[in-house]
Amino acid sequence: MTGPVDAREYLASLPPESPVPDALEKIRDRVAAGGRKIAVLDDDPTGTQTVHGVPVLTTWTVDDLRWALEQPSPTFYVLTNSRSLPEEEAAALNREVASNLAAAAKQAGSDFVVTSRGDSTLRGHFPAETDAILEGSGGEADGVILCPCYLEAGRLTADDTHWVLQEERLVPAGETEFARDASFGYSSSDLRDWVEEKTAGRFPASEVVSVGLSEIREGGPERVSGILRGAGGGRPVVVNAASQTDLEVFVLGLLDAEETGRRFVYRTGPSFVRVRGGITEKGPLSREELYRRRPHRGHGLVLVGSHVELTTRQLAEALGLEGVLGVELSVPRLLESGEREGELRRVAAEVNAGLAASEVVVYTSREVVGGGGGRTGFEVGRAVSDALVEVMQRVDRDLPLAFVVAKGGITSSDVGTRGLGVRRAEVAGQVLPGIVSVWILPEESAFPGLPYVIFAGNVGGPDSLARVIEILRGTR
Repeated sequence: MTGPVDAREYLASLPPESPVPDALEKIRDRVAAGGRKIAVLDDDPTGTQTVHGVPVLTTWTVDDLRWALEQPSPTFYVLTNSRSLPEEEAAALNREVASNLAAAAKQAGSDFVVTSRGDSTLRGHFPAETDAILEGSGGEADGVILCPCYLEAGRLTADDTHWVLQEERLVPAGETEFARDASFGYSSSDLRDWVEEKTAGRFPASEVVSVGLSEIREGGPERVSGILRGAGGGRPVVVNAASQTDLEVFVLGLLDAEETGRRFVYRTGPSFVRVRGGITEKGPLSREELYRRRPHRGHGLVLVGSHVELTTRQLAEALGLEGVLGVELSVPRLLESGEREGELRRVAAEVNAGLAASEVVVYTSREVVGGGGGRTGFEVGRAVSDALVEVMQRVDRDLPLAFVVAKGGITSSDVGTRGLGVRRAEVAGQVLPGIVSVWILPEESAFPGLPYVIFAGNVGGPDSLARVIEILRGTR
């Protein structure tokens, strides 16, 4: 199917949902009884948007992974930030994590299943990462579950087509700006064709298994289980899901198949992770929860690295708030070795002066600077992210910093790990339900107890960044 469709009309034309009573509770009980931990290897930190009360690691030594495996939560995240790396490096990193995970599980006497959490608009290193996970863990899979839906942000799969909600229309993913990504572009919206495209024909579209909405909504978990038990040879399995109920039915069928000995690795968006872990939905964090370990004092810092069109609109709304100071970081100057340090000193000075009296938003200049001059697109992105990290590192530690928001996946990862010194943290929940995650920083970080807000570049509405700032400072 090609071309945008009216969202309401299209969704109404699909078969009616068939919910399973108490499905999430049943999933939670079976996950606990089975004892297999769910390790989420997140290619940027924004995948924690849908969960709460789970550990997150930014390192992956055997000791760190064993610690995560021994926590009460059946689900934990490992922040790899591999989307910021060239494919070969991303694959090597995933191979290393999977190998260490297998060693940690052996020490802990536990078993695990891996979710390779990727972008809900299909950008990222597929199939390189799932291939590397299988190589590193020394195991084989009957199939690769491909479930990119992110229902909270309007990304869903139906008729094997992956759709992106834009205003009141569903647009095939291959016709959105995300498909034109300089590093991860693609042309196919039908996920079977997308697999053929991404695997360069290794898995032709005709060999990709599909679990359709008719099977999920009319056949229930039993039909899903039957399809999965028939999978083999590591073939990708496309999961159609247009609602929470669809995901619950699918996961119940998946658990049935896994309990018969079938093994899968998952490549998914954020929505699947919450349901597979049996994690309940939770409303937005209250002010008391946000500041339970660090009283709200002073002002907050927002760092914006994402360049997608939606972020630019959100940035404009945020800069229009009263009591918000905008500081632009010039990307062209950052890329000139003779000007970089001077630009960083200027920005850091403006940030420290501004934080004494207002919220400060640091944003990279909006012109797109691609590869060229001997630089790849990845190298330009790395230079920009490094600069935002240095700005964070140069914030005066004597200032009563109230919160930090990082906008963009790579930005969020690098600011968290290198700017704030996070190694282990807790995903406390969301400040905007289902789309904007909050970590509470641990004692060993640069700002213990600080609410650190992870905000993906491609989610929310035009006023979402402004709303987050208002919520954090208590004016909304």
